Amino acid sequence: MKAKPRNVKADPGRSESTEDHLERIQELVDQKGYARVSDIAVSLRLSRSAVSNMVRRLARRGYVNYERYRGFTLTAEGRAVAHHIKVRHETLTNLLRLLGLSRETVEQEVEVIEHHLRPETLRVLAKLVSFWEKRPDLLGAFLEYSKTK
Repeated sequence: MKAKPRNVKADPGRSESTEDHLERIQELVDQKGYARVSDIAVSLRLSRSAVSNMVRRLARRGYVNYERYRGFTLTAEGRAVAHHIKVRHETLTNLLRLLGLSRETVEQEVEVIEHHLRPETLRVLAKLVSFWEKRPDLLGAFLEYSKTK
Protein backbone atom coordinates (compact mmCIF):
# COMPACT_ATOMS: atom_id res chain seq x y z
CA MET A 1 0.00 0.00 0.00
CA LYS A 2 1.31 3.43 -0.99
CA ALA A 3 1.74 6.00 1.78
CA LYS A 4 -0.34 9.13 1.42
CA PRO A 5 1.65 12.38 1.22
CA ARG A 6 1.21 14.66 4.21
CA ASN A 7 -0.65 17.90 3.67
CA VAL A 8 1.72 20.49 5.03
CA LYS A 9 0.76 24.14 4.67
CA ALA A 10 2.72 27.25 5.55
CA ASP A 11 -0.16 28.26 7.82
CA PRO A 12 -2.32 25.41 9.07
CA GLY A 13 -5.15 27.92 9.64
CA ARG A 14 -5.43 28.62 5.91
CA SER A 15 -6.92 26.01 3.62
CA GLU A 16 -6.01 25.63 -0.04
CA SER A 17 -9.42 27.05 -0.87
CA THR A 18 -8.81 30.10 1.33
CA GLU A 19 -5.48 30.72 -0.36
CA ASP A 20 -6.92 30.23 -3.85
CA HIS A 21 -9.67 32.73 -3.11
CA LEU A 22 -7.27 35.31 -1.68
CA GLU A 23 -4.96 34.88 -4.66
CA ARG A 24 -7.81 35.41 -7.16
CA ILE A 25 -9.25 38.37 -5.24
CA GLN A 26 -5.88 40.13 -5.30
CA GLU A 27 -5.48 39.44 -9.03
CA LEU A 28 -8.92 40.94 -9.70
CA VAL A 29 -8.25 43.94 -7.47
CA ASP A 30 -4.97 44.52 -9.33
CA GLN A 31 -6.83 44.38 -12.66
CA LYS A 32 -10.08 46.21 -11.85
CA GLY A 33 -9.69 47.83 -8.45
CA TYR A 34 -12.21 45.46 -6.85
CA ALA A 35 -13.41 41.85 -6.99
CA ARG A 36 -16.89 40.44 -7.37
CA VAL A 37 -18.30 37.05 -6.40
CA SER A 38 -19.25 36.30 -10.01
CA ASP A 39 -15.69 36.97 -11.27
CA ILE A 40 -14.14 34.70 -8.66
CA ALA A 41 -16.72 31.98 -9.31
CA VAL A 42 -15.83 31.96 -13.02
CA SER A 43 -12.10 32.07 -12.33
CA LEU A 44 -12.14 29.22 -9.80
CA ARG A 45 -14.92 27.26 -11.55
CA LEU A 46 -17.11 27.33 -8.45
CA SER A 47 -20.72 28.25 -7.80
CA ARG A 48 -21.54 31.83 -6.84
CA SER A 49 -22.99 30.62 -3.54
CA ALA A 50 -19.79 28.73 -2.64
CA VAL A 51 -17.71 31.82 -3.39
CA SER A 52 -20.13 34.08 -1.52
CA ASN A 53 -19.88 31.85 1.56
CA MET A 54 -16.08 31.86 1.38
CA VAL A 55 -15.96 35.64 0.98
CA ARG A 56 -18.10 36.07 4.10
CA ARG A 57 -15.73 33.72 5.99
CA LEU A 58 -12.73 35.68 4.73
CA ALA A 59 -14.39 38.90 5.89
CA ARG A 60 -15.00 37.43 9.35
CA ARG A 61 -11.34 36.41 9.53
CA GLY A 62 -10.26 39.96 8.68
CA TYR A 63 -8.97 39.31 5.15
CA VAL A 64 -11.70 41.00 3.08
CA ASN A 65 -13.61 44.28 3.12
CA TYR A 66 -17.00 42.93 2.12
CA GLU A 67 -20.34 44.58 1.63
CA ARG A 68 -23.15 42.40 0.35
CA TYR A 69 -24.05 42.91 -3.35
CA ARG A 70 -21.03 45.12 -3.97
CA GLY A 71 -17.44 44.63 -5.02
CA PHE A 72 -14.89 43.98 -2.33
CA THR A 73 -11.19 44.38 -1.65
CA LEU A 74 -8.62 42.86 0.66
CA THR A 75 -7.73 44.30 4.05
CA ALA A 76 -4.08 45.00 4.87
CA GLU A 77 -3.84 41.52 6.39
CA GLY A 78 -5.52 39.99 3.33
CA ARG A 79 -3.08 41.81 1.03
CA ALA A 80 -0.12 40.54 3.07
CA VAL A 81 -1.35 36.94 2.79
CA ALA A 82 -2.10 37.36 -0.92
CA HIS A 83 1.39 38.78 -1.46
CA HIS A 84 2.94 35.76 0.29
CA ILE A 85 0.88 33.44 -1.92
CA LYS A 86 1.91 35.33 -5.06
CA VAL A 87 5.61 35.19 -4.15
CA ARG A 88 5.35 31.46 -3.44
CA HIS A 89 3.56 30.91 -6.77
CA GLU A 90 6.16 32.95 -8.67
CA THR A 91 9.08 31.18 -6.98
CA LEU A 92 7.75 27.75 -7.95
CA THR A 93 6.86 28.91 -11.46
CA ASN A 94 10.35 30.32 -11.98
CA LEU A 95 12.01 27.19 -10.62
CA LEU A 96 10.07 24.82 -12.88
CA ARG A 97 10.57 27.05 -15.92
CA LEU A 98 14.31 27.16 -15.26
CA LEU A 99 14.25 23.36 -15.24
CA GLY A 100 12.89 23.46 -18.78
CA LEU A 101 9.38 22.17 -18.14
CA SER A 102 6.61 23.15 -20.54
CA ARG A 103 4.30 26.05 -19.67
CA GLU A 104 1.35 23.68 -19.26
CA THR A 105 3.32 21.37 -16.97
CA VAL A 106 4.57 24.30 -14.90
CA GLU A 107 1.04 25.64 -14.41
CA GLN A 108 -0.33 22.25 -13.42
CA GLU A 109 2.52 21.37 -11.07
CA VAL A 110 2.54 24.73 -9.32
CA GLU A 111 -1.18 24.43 -8.58
CA VAL A 112 -0.62 20.97 -7.12
CA ILE A 113 2.41 21.67 -4.92
CA GLU A 114 2.20 25.34 -3.93
CA HIS A 115 -0.01 24.76 -0.88
CA HIS A 116 2.11 21.95 0.53
CA LEU A 117 5.50 23.54 1.14
CA ARG A 118 6.92 24.51 4.47
CA PRO A 119 8.31 28.07 4.69
CA GLU A 120 11.84 26.67 5.10
CA THR A 121 11.53 24.69 1.87
CA LEU A 122 10.20 27.71 0.00
CA ARG A 123 13.12 29.85 1.23
CA VAL A 124 15.64 27.28 -0.04
CA LEU A 125 13.87 27.00 -3.41
CA ALA A 126 13.83 30.80 -3.73
CA LYS A 127 17.59 30.84 -3.08
CA LEU A 128 18.09 28.15 -5.73
CA VAL A 129 16.11 30.17 -8.28
CA SER A 130 18.12 33.27 -7.45
CA PHE A 131 21.39 31.33 -7.66
CA TRP A 132 20.56 29.83 -11.05
CA GLU A 133 19.41 33.20 -12.39
CA LYS A 134 22.75 34.72 -11.34
CA ARG A 135 24.76 31.71 -12.53
CA PRO A 136 23.16 30.48 -15.76
CA ASP A 137 26.35 28.56 -16.50
CA LEU A 138 25.67 26.33 -13.50
CA LEU A 139 22.01 25.96 -14.45
CA GLY A 140 23.18 24.95 -17.92
CA ALA A 141 25.58 22.42 -16.43
CA PHE A 142 22.75 20.93 -14.36
CA LEU A 143 20.41 20.78 -17.35
CA GLU A 144 23.11 19.08 -19.40
CA TYR A 145 23.77 16.65 -16.56
CA SER A 146 20.07 15.83 -16.25
CA LYS A 147 19.88 14.87 -19.94
CA THR A 148 22.44 12.14 -19.41
CA LYS A 149 20.86 10.49 -16.38
